[in-house]
Amino acid sequence: MWIVFALLAALASAIVVTLTKAGVKNVDSNLAFAVQAVMILLVSWSVILGQGKLPDLRTIDRRSWIFLIVAGVVTCLSSLLSFRALKLGNASQVSPLTNLTLVFSVILAGVFLKEKLSWQVLTGAAIMVVGAIIIATSRE
Repeated sequence: MWIVFALLAALASAIVVTLTKAGVKNVDSNLAFAVQAVMILLVSWSVILGQGKLPDLRTIDRRSWIFLIVAGVVTCLSSLLSFRALKLGNASQVSPLTNLTLVFSVILAGVFLKEKLSWQVLTGAAIMVVGAIIIATSRE
């Protein structure tokens, strides 16, 4: 089932890139992100409230809070940088580079989470790097 959710997330992300590129055309990229951030906040807390999960906030331990807060800050930085890249470049070239997050995630999972990385995972990551570079450096 996780594969279905992952593929739907990838599709949603592609739609976000397309809509964001259209949205930042005549808008400052930081302002555009701030608008989207408000919607993210409203939708995510609506889901929590709708599921009745608000009381679960008390069960989050200190270490998890730290990781989640730092991840939230990094998410904001990532989005700000992504929006700026989309403002300056073509979505078809920016997106492959921003999606090298897949490769960085594999590396970080191996280094920090101590996940075992098979040769298939490492080969796939290397192919993704080559593909992203080819797409990003292509001429229009």
